Amino acid sequence: MAEEQPRAESMPVPVDESHIMATYANFCRVTGTPEELIVDFGLNKQVAGTSPETIQLTQRIIVNFFTAKRLAAALAMAVARHEQAFGMLETDVQRRIVHQQATQAHRS
Repeated sequence: MAEEQPRAESMPVPVDESHIMATYANFCRVTGTPEELIVDFGLNKQVAGTSPETIQLTQRIIVNFFTAKRLAAALAMAVARHEQAFGMLETDVQRRIVHQQATQAHRS
């Protein structure tokens, strides 16, 4: 049986945030190639039940699949921590609307 190699302790990687730009997005589209994953971000201004409006995509991030897998794990961990602190996130807009209406009716 082969012995496992001890894992090297990870050192913090120095980063330069002096040129970072923050952008808000509530819409994303994921596409890709055999080598890369492409994630486009934009702002969806539509309110549930209104006529379709074109979503303007404003940012594109392209990563290899190794980075994508690490990103997916980091995002899953962050969402799990948020849900543990604040409760389950419902991604279905229609269910959120129904839940809000039921809560308001219960208060009356």
